[in-house]
Amino acid sequence: MEASSCSKAEPFALQVLGDSMQPEFMDGVVIVVDPEGVLRDGCYVVAYHNDEYTFRQYRFHEEKHYLVPLNDLYETEEFAGPSAVKGVVIQQAGKRRKDRKFY
Repeated sequence: MEASSCSKAEPFALQVLGDSMQPEFMDGVVIVVDPEGVLRDGCYVVAYHNDEYTFRQYRFHEEKHYLVPLNDLYETEEFAGPSAVKGVVIQQAGKRRKDRKFY
């Protein structure tokens, strides 16, 4: 296996799979993730949780960390917090996220 030429700090793109983040992020849309993005309550993140990577909204409430889907058909889950976050979403399908702006 060849070593990656990308630094751990470089932004990367992922394709959204499924409907858990609809209606804001449709199945198949491409998001850009910054591994060194600033984690704030309400931002969108890619996190490693339950032995898999997941894309959710990060929420911090009463000293607990949560991964929140936008689609009500899915459950909100408590998780380990910042140590499990692999990056913050900074761009979606050609739309640049503004700092501190929530969708």
